[in-house]
Amino acid sequence: MLRAGLTRAVRVVTPAGRFVALGGVLAAVLAAWLGWAEAGMLAIAAALLILVSLPFLLGGRAYRVELHAERERVVAGGEATLRVGVTNASRTPALPATAELPVGAALRELPIPFLTPGAEAAIEVAVPTPHRGVIDVGPLALTRRDPIGLLQRELSWPAHRRIHVHPVTAALPASSAGLIRDLEGDASRRLTDADLSFHAVREYAAGDARRHIHWRSTAKTGRLMVRQYEESQTARSAILFDSRRDAYATPEEFELGVSTAASFGAHAVREGRERLVATQWVAGRVRAALAGACELPSRTGAQLLDAWAELDPSDAGVPLEQLARGLAESGRPLSLVVLITGSRPEAQRLRRATVPFAGDVAVLTVRCALHADPAIHRGAGSALLTVGALQDTAPLLLRRGSA
Repeated sequence: MLRAGLTRAVRVVTPAGRFVALGGVLAAVLAAWLGWAEAGMLAIAAALLILVSLPFLLGGRAYRVELHAERERVVAGGEATLRVGVTNASRTPALPATAELPVGAALRELPIPFLTPGAEAAIEVAVPTPHRGVIDVGPLALTRRDPIGLLQRELSWPAHRRIHVHPVTAALPASSAGLIRDLEGDASRRLTDADLSFHAVREYAAGDARRHIHWRSTAKTGRLMVRQYEESQTARSAILFDSRRDAYATPEEFELGVSTAASFGAHAVREGRERLVATQWVAGRVRAALAGACELPSRTGAQLLDAWAELDPSDAGVPLEQLARGLAESGRPLSLVVLITGSRPEAQRLRRATVPFAGDVAVLTVRCALHADPAIHRGAGSALLTVGALQDTAPLLLRRGSA
């Protein structure tokens, strides 16, 4: 209780106020000890200054504050508009004041006009969003100070908004990834006891379901025969993003990687494919079932883009090839894996990352090298794309699909 009171008292006194108070105490000590009349006058003057400042802190502002964002999700390079509504909820007029509104790392000063009882002022605040990220807005604060600047009192209102600045994304062609697009899926070479693509009949074994008995073959052979199917492969994709800072030459190259990965993720959401979007796990993130990975929420496009807006480069985490090997060994049924990294990893490392996947899984490695010439290198069941700008992605995918 005492500590809380002392903390509030310290916040009320400004640095100038502390100087005056300490000077007054020192002058009072010297006057009492040495009998200096001049020191006594200084002590009295300091006490009077502080007493004169106290009335300016009395009372408050009975404001009701509301923050409205026209859009709480914007794309990098645009602008968000905020509307700050201030209502005088008291029965007396409120004099003009200047409030402070934190907008990310910046502090915006908002002039609040004279308000009669019940009157409202609407103040529009333009928030530029040049870079991907998250901008926290609020709470609104109003500082009351005396004219000399010895004491101050801060009033704040809890209204708060969070603006997600999404990365710029590119529209990818519908046939871009060599994906299975049938309703049932394409048949794979894996055999199963229940699916849609009929393969052959075999002799009944203990545990087989009776509904799969093929009665015509049973009648011909005199032995119970059951149907066997080829497993249908639906469009299941995994997008692994290399978030390690040392994989990228510059911060701008990292942003190119984020935009590319976000484009693939948004494309998968739009097409309704089963998907896994993951990056390296570091302390503070949610662990995924995949070893060493952090899975980004991707139930909706907005949810996924929010996660990309919050992502920062990491200085830790397993290398991309280890992340890819963990995915391949996890046993997940996949049709496409997209590996996205920067210009730093060597070609040998990128090839090594594609090796663990089965032959029926298409592996696409995207190497983001800022301002590099777009290029495509094809291999058995895999392709390496070099992207120098985000707009290179769609044409390269069309070239891959037409090969």
